[in-house]
Parts: sequence; structure tokens; C-alpha cells
Amino acid sequence: MEDLFNLAKLNKLAPEKGKFLISEPFMEDNFFKRSVVFLCDHNEDGSFGFVLNNILSINMQDVMEGFEAIDFEVGFGGPVNSSNLYYIHTLGDILEDSICIQDGLYTGGNFEKLQTLINTGIVTDKDVRFFLGYSGWTAGQLEKEIQDNAWIVTNPTENNIINAKEKELWKNLLNDMGGKFKVIANFPEDPSLN
Repeated sequence: MEDLFNLAKLNKLAPEKGKFLISEPFMEDNFFKRSVVFLCDHNEDGSFGFVLNNILSINMQDVMEGFEAIDFEVGFGGPVNSSNLYYIHTLGDILEDSICIQDGLYTGGNFEKLQTLINTGIVTDKDVRFFLGYSGWTAGQLEKEIQDNAWIVTNPTENNIINAKEKELWKNLLNDMGGKFKVIANFPEDPSLN
């Protein structure tokens, strides 16, 4: 049973751009409890990404003026700069200054142009995903948290990161990993209720 809690020993992948971070089952941090973070960058200076499975009960019209009857969901991307809006998208060079995360997936870019493309119906919620705030780590911080069993690093199994929003994403990813991870996926959130 002890090996189940030694996630660092089970972890075979290092954090890098394009990977998922799955929080350990008993993490009490309200920002990251049972969360899946998509890493948009990881280098010697630190890491950043967005929580995928925490959709807020607001939409774009609640967050930003200038969106005409657009019903895009907004996710909680993380606790850093949580009053700022961020986005990932599939538009590439259509949005100047976009930064490539991996083939076909980008972050940032010309916001005014994005707003125009959305308001004219050219871009839909299948092309872009919005977040308030982001998840960030300073140099070496994420590696330390992984060693301390806070995170499991895995390859995305989702074909479409833009639509990876379901609340059960955490559990589904662990189940898909099989073995000891499947056991972890079924741990109760509060072990005292077991």
C-alpha cells in the first residue's frame, strides 16, 4: 500500500510542455484538489499551465465586455493573476503573436482579432478556451512538488485539449493509466468516510 502513496516512484515522466499534471488524491489545496493541469511551458525558469477540469459558473459576457451574445465557458486556470483572462486556441498564425504549445495548439495572440473572429462567428468554442488566472511554478518548484508526491505527470490522452472540461477528467485519466493509478482514481476524497 505504501507504493500507492509514493507517486514520485510511480512517476516515469518528467514535466514538460504539453504534458498533464494530475494532482494527488488527497491534496487539500482548494485550487488544485483533484485537478488536471495542462502544462503550456516548462523550462529552467519555471512552469505554467491551466487547470482543465474546473469550469466556473460564469461565461465570457460576465468577464469581458465586447462579446456579442457569446456563451463561451470560462475555466479557473489557476491562482496566479486570477483576475486576468488567458486562452488557448487552435488558430495558430491567424492570431499574431500566438505561442505554439504543441502541434495545433497555441496560447495568447492578438486579443482584439480573436474577439472579432468570435463575434462574427468564424471562431467558436471548439477553437478557443478561456481561463481566469493560470497555474505557475518558479524554477525547480514543480520538480520539488513532484518529488513530494503532489503531482503525477502523464501524456495527454485527450485528442482535443480545448474540450477536455469534464469534472471527471481527473478520475478518467487515472483509470486510463491502469494498474496502481486505477486504484488511486477510486480513493474517496475524504478517507475518513471510507
